[in-house]
Amino acid sequence: MSAQSAERASHAGAAVPTRLALLASAAAGLPGDRALLLALQQATAGLGGLGGVVHRRDPGSGALRLMAVSGLAPAVTEAWAGLPEDGDSAPARAVRGVSEVWLTGDVAGVGASGTASVPLPGPDGPVGALSVFTVASAAPDPDQWSLLRSVAAWAVEHLDTPASDGTYVPHEPFLRTLRGLRVGFVTVDDDWRVTFANEEAERLLAAGRVQPGTVFWDFPATRVHGLEAQCRRAAAEGRPVGFDVRWPTDQRLYHVRLDPVPGSGLAVSFLDVTDRRLGQGAGSAEEGAMAARTARMGVLTVALAEAVTSQDVVRAVAEHVLPAFGADGLVVEALEAGRVRVVDSVGYPHEFLSRIDGIPLAANTAVTEALRTRTPAFVESTAAFTERYPNLKRLTAMSPMKAWAFLPLIASGHAVGCCVVSFARPRSFDEEERALLTALSGLVAQALERARLYDVEHTRARGLQRDLLPRTLPSLPAASAAARYLPAGRGGDEVGGDWYDVIPLSADRVAIVIGDVMGHGITEAATMGRLRTAVRTLADLELEPAELLGHLNELVGDLGYDHYATCAYAVYDPVTRTCSFCLAGHPPPLVVHPDGTVHSPELTVNPPLGAAEPPFDVHEVRLPDESLLVFCTDGLVESATRDTEEGLAQLRRTLAEEVSRTPYFDVDPPDDGGDLDRLCDHIVSALVPDREETTDDAALLVTRIRGTPAADVVSYDLPHDPRAAGQARAHVRDRLAGWDLEQLAMTTELLVSELVGNVVRHAQGPIRLRLLRSRSLICEVYDHSLTTPRIRRAGYTDEGGRGLHLVAALSRRWGTRFLGDGKCIWTEQDLPSGS
Repeated sequence: MSAQSAERASHAGAAVPTRLALLASAAAGLPGDRALLLALQQATAGLGGLGGVVHRRDPGSGALRLMAVSGLAPAVTEAWAGLPEDGDSAPARAVRGVSEVWLTGDVAGVGASGTASVPLPGPDGPVGALSVFTVASAAPDPDQWSLLRSVAAWAVEHLDTPASDGTYVPHEPFLRTLRGLRVGFVTVDDDWRVTFANEEAERLLAAGRVQPGTVFWDFPATRVHGLEAQCRRAAAEGRPVGFDVRWPTDQRLYHVRLDPVPGSGLAVSFLDVTDRRLGQGAGSAEEGAMAARTARMGVLTVALAEAVTSQDVVRAVAEHVLPAFGADGLVVEALEAGRVRVVDSVGYPHEFLSRIDGIPLAANTAVTEALRTRTPAFVESTAAFTERYPNLKRLTAMSPMKAWAFLPLIASGHAVGCCVVSFARPRSFDEEERALLTALSGLVAQALERARLYDVEHTRARGLQRDLLPRTLPSLPAASAAARYLPAGRGGDEVGGDWYDVIPLSADRVAIVIGDVMGHGITEAATMGRLRTAVRTLADLELEPAELLGHLNELVGDLGYDHYATCAYAVYDPVTRTCSFCLAGHPPPLVVHPDGTVHSPELTVNPPLGAAEPPFDVHEVRLPDESLLVFCTDGLVESATRDTEEGLAQLRRTLAEEVSRTPYFDVDPPDDGGDLDRLCDHIVSALVPDREETTDDAALLVTRIRGTPAADVVSYDLPHDPRAAGQARAHVRDRLAGWDLEQLAMTTELLVSELVGNVVRHAQGPIRLRLLRSRSLICEVYDHSLTTPRIRRAGYTDEGGRGLHLVAALSRRWGTRFLGDGKCIWTEQDLPSGS
């Protein structure tokens, strides 16, 4: 055995009593399932394993039933939920042979090299088995087997007695035994009526003989601070709760344990711990400090289990570890592509962190050595550090710390990073501190690996959502817009299904859309992308709002019965200055008039997409020039402290206050969107002041609309006969001369001549020609036919069929939109430079 291996074996042997002491302290007051989990985690850390399981032997069925699991994915856990006692698994062999068992190979399905199992000792033989899945290909050494046996013996004390139906409830003989015990014991049903109370409980309740059926809260003593809230929480969550209270009748300290009993209510026990707590307080300062540390480690285990992101992991370690050891600094680093990257830190200047961020794994530093050797390093002074790493003397001078614990983070058999706990003064580390910090590193490693996977997936999801939302919104002749998307700050994946869009249509019309796919996550974001693409496709077909939402409703319905989305779709026509709205389960928009008044149109809101039954109601509202249309999703106006109506009222007040202070109308030079961006920022800061506390994503879309000046649009009625084409050409020449666009006269005459000629030959009258001057020259020909013009391939000898080829060649773009009584064929041409 090498010197290093001997040192590790010595440390392992010395760590057995330390780990058991840590386990006993951390599990004090915890329910049995939590205590079993802590025992399993200690055994796993002691063997440097990937995870483990605890099984209980069921004599009636001949099966080993899973009682606790650590480090296994749900899919893998299912395979270990129930094992036959006569099978070849390591737990089954350990129970049958009443001895430790070592099996090589990845039988766990998690990348393990072997499985180590020991029986759970009972008075009449093994009652189960404790197993750890290891990375090492060799069997555990004697000290490690000793640790497993010791932890297994400790774990047996935390196995409950099962009832015949598989639940864990006290049997009637046991209840009779409890009558004379000095531990208070009460059971209540689901209506909080007492079903049993022993003598000690009757004394504590100061009620004499407790009659079954009495409501527990009718006893004045039960009104001790926090008792009712804790009881109701335990019942609602279906899990045990334990805590200390000062009892009002005798002023002694009691540990109260609340155990939900499935189908029967709640069991409440009261244990007098006054003398025990005083005894603990009378111990040495070192024992008190160690007890406080181990207690913090138990809390840290819970905090790390709840950590979602890498920053959450660092915050949990900083909150629970630094105070326990009197530490002043923390750096958590992750190994990425052969380099060590700083995840987050506490107590270090930015200049120092920038120097250590991205150091190659091959470099000679304390962190990289700990990662390469997978061995913790404890450096007690600057002099000791400089002696060990003379090449880092200048870097050490930049650090405010004088002592360090370098803890490699090993998870799933590989190094994922390093946790550095540091101190502003030199200090030594005793064996208990070293063992505790080493055990801590295993917990942090598993939490960090899980969080890093979440970070990667979350970054991809956020990137997906950014790609699905518009990068920029167009500035159109009839509309300019600004928008904000606010991801959920907590309680979700921070990605969701909110979306918005501004879509240019023909004749300078503009479609304004906002929607919300119900739910959160990548699936909802992908559904949002499908709906946004569908809306753009349908909008390009120039469908009316009600027809468009009808098609969208079918698409959502095809996704499944549990898919729903809200949507608001509006089309603004700058010539008529009217806006047509359709709402599918979505809040109506707010309109800010040029005089600063805020108006909420009374619009019918149809059910959400996926639940609606077409037709959808269409509302047409005439809007003043330069009005603001404000759309939002419910995440902007709803919160835990206000409902939708209250949020919309606050949005109206915010808009009114802001437009009264800042000029948003009659902007000269023309608005470039900057003032709308400022308005969006103001709304967001007013309605969502604490982004980190939001649980729903939100979208805001503000659009300024502008009408087409009367001088820039002209319309002519034409006869439905061969004279129409000539009259159309004459109207074009006259109007383009008045607009100083004579350069476009020849091509425009060809276009209208072809379009009007097609109507005369193939469609029904009457015929109308409309010209619009905007950023382009728009020509429209209206008729009363629903036939669709199509480009067809003409043969060399064909005398016709080339008209629409000519239209396509002379126009920047062209198309058809259908109306209630016919259709319109339109073309757009670029204006000459300087026009």
